[in-house]
Amino acid sequence: MNASRSRVRAGGHSAGLPVDGVLLGAVLVLLALGLVMVASASLHLGDRLSEQPFHYVIRHLLALGLGLGLAGGAVLVPVSVWERSGLWLFFTGVLMLIVVLIPGVGRSANGATRWIALGGFNLQPSEFMKLFVVIYIAGYLNRRRDEVEQTTWGFVKPMLLLAIAGGLIMLQPDFGTTAVLMMVALGMLFLGGASLRHYAVLLGLVLGAAVLLVAFSPYRRARVAMFLDPWSDVNGDGYQLAQALIAFGRGGIDGVGLGNGVQKLFYLPEAHTDFLMAVIGEEFGLLGTLFVIVMFALITWRVFAIGARAERLEWRFAAYTAYGFGIWIGIQAFINIGVNVGLLPTKGITLPFMSYGGNAIMVACVIVAIVLRIDYETRLAAHDEGLQRRNRGAESSRAQGDAKWARA
Repeated sequence: MNASRSRVRAGGHSAGLPVDGVLLGAVLVLLALGLVMVASASLHLGDRLSEQPFHYVIRHLLALGLGLGLAGGAVLVPVSVWERSGLWLFFTGVLMLIVVLIPGVGRSANGATRWIALGGFNLQPSEFMKLFVVIYIAGYLNRRRDEVEQTTWGFVKPMLLLAIAGGLIMLQPDFGTTAVLMMVALGMLFLGGASLRHYAVLLGLVLGAAVLLVAFSPYRRARVAMFLDPWSDVNGDGYQLAQALIAFGRGGIDGVGLGNGVQKLFYLPEAHTDFLMAVIGEEFGLLGTLFVIVMFALITWRVFAIGARAERLEWRFAAYTAYGFGIWIGIQAFINIGVNVGLLPTKGITLPFMSYGGNAIMVACVIVAIVLRIDYETRLAAHDEGLQRRNRGAESSRAQGDAKWARA
């Protein structure tokens, strides 16, 4: 295994070791379908706002191009480099979260300050912070696994740093991203061996904090109330969820056809971002909705399978990184779809790989690239380990044969 890692660091490769085709194929399908659905949901908006129907489509294409370019670079970076960079990436993310809150630097929209303007591009630090947190915690678990399993302090230390990041994100404010960040971290710590007692206590504290944040925030209380009964104020706070449910109802089994949805035109706000799934439900019906869910299930399954292979090889950093990304993709997709169909209160979380949003698309492409790099390195190591076992077996057989002939 050490020889395999040396070959990977040196840039070596092995023929016949392709990356996970199911994972790559499912991601490309969602990226392509997302582009089509963003176009379907935003042409009228582009025409209304700038008299350019393809305004959002062009920007989405640019984000895809940047994302695939970053992914192409990330897939060339050895996993060991990500491991060494974890703490630096985390503090870089914290610094970015601080910068975005500086008056005159951070860009605000819809009552939230989440972006840093860089020429014609708006950088959203909270999206990149999710990536940095996964890499940091994976490295921490690799270095401190025994401490996490045996002591309370080992379990609490990373959560203190995470609380700082979460607090900065809440100041933007962005409750949805904070919730995803915390759930991913807790999931990784659980898989990293945290004791059930420590885990239960911390989970209770996180849930208690979430309840308090809802209880002392009027607009969050209103969202919960509308989640419980969206029809009680269908023209007020319950409007968005009610229109999403109507979209799914109009779609029926097989939908009204691509481009034929009407909810996105006149009724459903944020149809190309947070509520893209409702547009899919209207235009492709239950079948289209289930297809998207199956694609996300495939992606999550394959990412976890890659992590399990890394764990079998005792590459713990690679394993925890893959697990973290799998939890992230699965949870964020579940929350977005749950919000769209009324299973969860409304919150501003995009659908991974599909919703309009440059930062989210770019980060999603990068995390897939890192997982594919883990896949490549673990396949290479497993291949070399198999060759070594076969060689040892052949040598043992020859030695036994020689001994037999010698006795004869």
